[in-house]
Amino acid sequence: MELRPMELRELQGFVAVVEAGSLSAAARRLHVSQPALSQTIAGLERELRVRLLERSSTGVKVTEAGGVLLGEARAVLARYEQAQRVMAGFTAGDTGGVLRLGIPLEFPSTVLAPALAELAESCPNTRVQARHLSTAEQITALRAGELDVGLLRERPAGDDFDAMLVTRERLGVLLAAGPAAELAGADGVPLDALAALEWLPFPRTDSPAWHDEVTAILRSHGLTLGSDAPPNQRLIAEVKLAAVTAGQAFALAPPDWSQPLPDGVVWQPLAGHPLVRRTWAVWPADSRRRDLGLLIAAFERG
Repeated sequence: MELRPMELRELQGFVAVVEAGSLSAAARRLHVSQPALSQTIAGLERELRVRLLERSSTGVKVTEAGGVLLGEARAVLARYEQAQRVMAGFTAGDTGGVLRLGIPLEFPSTVLAPALAELAESCPNTRVQARHLSTAEQITALRAGELDVGLLRERPAGDDFDAMLVTRERLGVLLAAGPAAELAGADGVPLDALAALEWLPFPRTDSPAWHDEVTAILRSHGLTLGSDAPPNQRLIAEVKLAAVTAGQAFALAPPDWSQPLPDGVVWQPLAGHPLVRRTWAVWPADSRRRDLGLLIAAFERG
């Protein structure tokens, strides 16, 4: 019986499983579900009529036949990638393509800089055009085709976009030194100990789901919240620091906050880490850009 031609996605899936050592790790790398990847490998084994992988509770191990296919698959994929690079020279031109990236305020440079450096090395013809935008603004820009990828504080619903969790930041608080000394314990500042201070909110229109999560947690710890920030008022670093310095307010901030703190203002962790801020990389589900895929892979490795 003649075998049907193997597809690139099957070879990519097989190589990814072998290199990652497990189906779950390979599925995360390929941004597919584990059941879908398992079906792909099973279908490949049925078609070839050989067992390629030995599965166990500790992961997978390649069989003798699988080892032979692994070498051939890597050669095919390397040739395919070489063909892509050659053809990219015709489509990108001398100046290279532009990858439009949306970035929220306070996104950690320790995550962004290495990913961009890796992209620059892999795709020297790609020029990244970054814009500081709120989550809501990024979703609008993605739907309008004005961004290629965004870093969002909430994951959009629906099938229009693919997404990958990039960061989980345990938020702490910025406080004047006096209140910080009074409120901080061995594990940080208890959230309910901030009830006498005013929270500096960000506009709900920036990221409705994240805003609602924060306010619900604050209220559950006994904090009384004032009026929300105006829709177009960005809670930038200078505003946070000026309000906190007076000693009557607190602001949320990540541990690796990039702004230098003035004398009299300190950062403290929150006891028990009740507030975790997540950021997703989000891009159109139908995108086939190689440079975008490499950037997402760099975020995943980071």
